[in-house]
Amino acid sequence: MTEVAAADLSLFNTLALPGRAARYARIVTADQLAARAFSEGRRFILGGGSNLVLSGDFDGLVLHMAIPGKRLIHEDTDAFYVEAGAGENWHDFVQWTLQQGWPGLENLSLIPGTVGAAPIQNIGAYGLEVGEIFHALTAWDFEKQAFLTFGREQCRFAYRDSVFKQEGWHLSGRMAITSVVFRLPKAWQANMRYADVTQELASRNIATPTPRDIADAIIAIRQRKLPDPAITPNAGSFFHNPVVDLVLADALARDFPTLPRYPQADGRVKLAAGWLIEQAGWKGKNLGPVGMYEKQALVLVNRGGATGTDVRRTMLAVQADVRAKFAVDITPEPIFL
Repeated sequence: MTEVAAADLSLFNTLALPGRAARYARIVTADQLAARAFSEGRRFILGGGSNLVLSGDFDGLVLHMAIPGKRLIHEDTDAFYVEAGAGENWHDFVQWTLQQGWPGLENLSLIPGTVGAAPIQNIGAYGLEVGEIFHALTAWDFEKQAFLTFGREQCRFAYRDSVFKQEGWHLSGRMAITSVVFRLPKAWQANMRYADVTQELASRNIATPTPRDIADAIIAIRQRKLPDPAITPNAGSFFHNPVVDLVLADALARDFPTLPRYPQADGRVKLAAGWLIEQAGWKGKNLGPVGMYEKQALVLVNRGGATGTDVRRTMLAVQADVRAKFAVDITPEPIFL
């Protein structure tokens, strides 16, 4: 019998915001999800809590996905197929695949969160998104009372997006991802699309990097730029990089020549939200107990004792200042509960 009880959620979100769940259950096997009690009322599926803003108490059921396990399930001439339980720590899983000699995930080192949450957000960093090396996942559908399998096409991956967000399943609690399979190609090539990575490798006098070299370089970069949630509570990158039309991007480039711009396949242009926020004067600036990190303006931090209301107030102030200066809207990455 799965234990269900009220719970303090402040320890289960990396922003360390206060809030309680009326009902809480820790899920360590997929079969637990079929319990009748879990199919009724409001639900929220919780992973590592690294992409979550608690607005206060939650009057429903929180299912904390902690399903463990990782294994090689298949191998062919082209790739390794590696499966992990939804509750596996993402960074630990990435490092384990490298230790096994199965590279491909190294550019996603040190991203907080769990394996089960990775495809929902289509997490990405330093030139790689999860959708590029994703093979399939299994999820429990509370409405259909059945396990479903989603392939890459069914997941409809886009920039920080997937069918789980597009259909609202992550907010409604309809779907709980239980395991994910990744396809890691044997024909490995170093992914050094970002200048930060090539510069870090050059500083280490590495001309021909191994997967481990790439991972170590990215870990070092992230540790320099981003705060440790255990010391400074945060939710990582708080805003999406906005994608704007070419006309606006060109106009901004004329007014702001140092504006970072990344052309997209559809003709639009992605802008760097961190740069916009910094230019709007928010790098290192606080509003009450919440501010934008002094080393990376894209990261919103809890300076101590903040609530979800404090986070929302700072978010709205940052958005307003960026909009006033650049006529660009930036949207938050985290889920608000």
